[in-house]
Amino acid sequence: MGFSRAELESFRDREIPEFVPPHPRLLFVGINPGLWTAATGTPFARPGNRFYPALVAAGIIPRLPRIPDEGMPAEDRAMFFDAGIGITSIVHRATARGDELTAQELRDGALRLETDVARWRPVAVAILGLTAYRQGFARPRARAGRQDESLAGSELWVLPNPSGLNAHETLASLAAAYAAPARAAGVLA
Repeated sequence: MGFSRAELESFRDREIPEFVPPHPRLLFVGINPGLWTAATGTPFARPGNRFYPALVAAGIIPRLPRIPDEGMPAEDRAMFFDAGIGITSIVHRATARGDELTAQELRDGALRLETDVARWRPVAVAILGLTAYRQGFARPRARAGRQDESLAGSELWVLPNPSGLNAHETLASLAAAYAAPARAAGVLA
């Protein structure tokens, strides 16, 4: 995979199609698509992002998906969909960094997400980003982990973001965090 800085910038503010099966059991929710994600049409596509390696380390998926420039191949998409795993984001607009989003975008995205979750009805929802959750859902004191409240009837988890910018989290700590809602949703034994 390779994109120049100018090519990546051309994907700023774009949206990608939803990566959600018809009846997800577990929904992972990122903050918003990065420029690599917008360029490939694949969630968490930036080289070095630890999302997919953490899922493999947790045993949630059996192998890393391939993410060529033109997007995730059908057999890799099937690996997620057959397991009942969906991926979306709070805000659909692509940026280079999540901190480029406004508080209003996060609040609007949280409202839209709640509507989407009510329609999809996953067993568990895992929002990957504590600060974005606090801002978008007006929960300034929220802590990481399983929340006392649900989201549109789905068990709600708030977990660490896999971005390399979240350097205090390790691959092992991400894998452990992501395994918990996967177990709750019945995706992982």
